[in-house]
Amino acid sequence: MNTTAPGTAQRATPVADRPCWACAALVAFLVIAVITSFAYLAVDYRQLLSSESLRLMAKFIAEFFPPDLSSAFLGKAAWGTLQTFAVATVGTLLAVVAGGLLALPAAGRFGGAAKLAARFTLNFLRSVPELVWAALMVIAAGLGPFAGTLALALHTTGVLGRLYAESLENVPPLPEQALRDAGSARVPAFAYATLPLVTTQGVAYALYRLEMNIRMAAVLGFVGAGGLGQMLYFHLSIFQQAQAATLLIAMFILVFAVDSFSAFVRGRLLPAHA
Repeated sequence: MNTTAPGTAQRATPVADRPCWACAALVAFLVIAVITSFAYLAVDYRQLLSSESLRLMAKFIAEFFPPDLSSAFLGKAAWGTLQTFAVATVGTLLAVVAGGLLALPAAGRFGGAAKLAARFTLNFLRSVPELVWAALMVIAAGLGPFAGTLALALHTTGVLGRLYAESLENVPPLPEQALRDAGSARVPAFAYATLPLVTTQGVAYALYRLEMNIRMAAVLGFVGAGGLGQMLYFHLSIFQQAQAATLLIAMFILVFAVDSFSAFVRGRLLPAHA
């Protein structure tokens, strides 16, 4: 028999949430992994933060100031900056072309066997880090910016090819199929119905990878791939910190300029795509 007074809403009894044992186990695993990692590394934090260590670190940082702003070295830094930019730009352009070509079979447009082969190739290219590709290319092509360009192109092809393939797979097939049903050939139907739908996103992907390749091109110089990185490694190895500071400033200016330009272009493209 219901004893609730007329017109009185019956309150729902809150049900206690069950504990998430999987979440607790995951958190416990992460905590144990972090503690184990610190114990395995055996870092002496007392020595790291001792007064003598702090004094040496401050002395090392002070040696970077003032930067070498002589006209002769600024010219060398400008040339290294231009070389780094060229390595990243050419490597990205080569990857856009190669990644776009591999994205077509990777999206399943040439059958299952071609899809598996293309995806395996893309996975292999991007699974090898840029530094490893650079070391291999230095052995194959010699020291210099050409090795860095090839290294960036190989790795970025794997990344962009996968992104382009996923973009093609997510495009609605109806516009292209409508042109095919109307009598259009396969290539024109793809060019007029599918390609415009992925072009803006593809350009945004390419610009984003260019930003990353600018930073990586500077790092690749440490293995002999030219540009600012190679100059920075040279001057640090002979303890010329003032020259190294100038090169670090040049790296910052280059990365900031490319990032700002890329963000501006992507901001103009994406609203048009939406």
